Amino acid sequence: MFKRQLLYKFAALFFMENIKVSIITIGDELLIGQVIDTNSAWMAQQLNEIGAWVHRRVAVGDVENEIWQALDDENAASDVILITGGLGPTADDITKPLLCKYFGGKMVMHEETLEHVTYLFGHVFKRPMPLLDSNRKQAEVPDVATVLKNYVGTAPGMLFEKNGKIFISMPGVPHEMKFIMEKHVLPLLKQRFALPYIGHRTLLTVGIGESFLAERIKNFESSLPQNIRLAYLPNYGMVRLRLTAQGEKESTEKKLDEVFSILKNEVKDVLAVDEDIPFEILLGRFLKEKNKTVTTAESCTGGYIAHLITSVAGSSDYFKGSVVSYDNSIKENVLHVSNETLASVGAVSEETVKQMLKGVLNVMRTDYAVAVSGIMGPGGGSEEKPVGTVWMAVGNVERVETKKMHFRFDRKRNIELTSVNALYLLCMFVKNDS
Repeated sequence: MFKRQLLYKFAALFFMENIKVSIITIGDELLIGQVIDTNSAWMAQQLNEIGAWVHRRVAVGDVENEIWQALDDENAASDVILITGGLGPTADDITKPLLCKYFGGKMVMHEETLEHVTYLFGHVFKRPMPLLDSNRKQAEVPDVATVLKNYVGTAPGMLFEKNGKIFISMPGVPHEMKFIMEKHVLPLLKQRFALPYIGHRTLLTVGIGESFLAERIKNFESSLPQNIRLAYLPNYGMVRLRLTAQGEKESTEKKLDEVFSILKNEVKDVLAVDEDIPFEILLGRFLKEKNKTVTTAESCTGGYIAHLITSVAGSSDYFKGSVVSYDNSIKENVLHVSNETLASVGAVSEETVKQMLKGVLNVMRTDYAVAVSGIMGPGGGSEEKPVGTVWMAVGNVERVETKKMHFRFDRKRNIELTSVNALYLLCMFVKNDS
């Protein structure tokens, strides 16, 4: 029996296929920054979970020869090419006729898709007028394509094969792409290929720079097994370390756990969390474990910390509300920051955030709170308090901790970094509070 199990494991390893996947996203809006490409990130995550490695991600505009060149390039580089975008009913959506030409087909009406489009416009969208020609064209497909039904939109997915390579075209609308990926693409790849297991372990360090961290763990990194890779993912004041390995699931998981345990010990004094989760989720866990509540008093972040906390399902169990005290009158009249403090040391000061914290605890009647005040830019700074200066406080009615930070980015980035760092400070306070 034992020999048979070993044989099965050996056979599984022998027949595993390390396929390469390319993602091509199409649209001028992606290249000019009008739309952020979230499709590729989501697709890569889903592919990684089934053992398919994304080899390249390419964005091209709505230009025929550039799309054609991208198809040629990725055909030469990868086993599977996934394409999103350019399947709409307007003149700038050129992907479908181009694919028809690329694979040597002709356009035909797909009756089942036409019925679906007709149903959508008549019964779901409730359009009173007859179908436009452009709507009917949504149901036209190259006769060399296998149609992948799209029940949540009008443009079907299309599968092509050429010289042993798989090409799949999907709409760029995220929820339609996700439907086709989950319904058709991922099951197809799992059926067609003997994919390896890909495992990850991620931890987050705080208070140490990437280069100093790399120097500290260089011996650990040099001793890693050949099939395990270490990646550094730095942020301001924080560095994520990710271990990645692939192979047979059971042995890969076991080896990853062993190596991850060593890594955690190497960085234990700067370790914030040994999971790849954001601080708002970690905070929620700590608060639920302690059956405690939290609130925020925000000036420079304008409610962004509260937004992060409430983005977590179930946060109503521990989050009561927030005071966005953007103007000093709100700091004074709602949070009872003294006029003398504001006049003498200003809104961006340790004394102010301490009083904001005490004020919001009193107003909201919660167990914990966080308060922030700063200068996000691009204007408003001074020699004494340049743009990016932030004071933050966390605590409860018995104890308060404060921290001063300096960020050097644009307004949006400064707000995000202030919020993330404030949440980390709050997480550690709640975690260590007895």
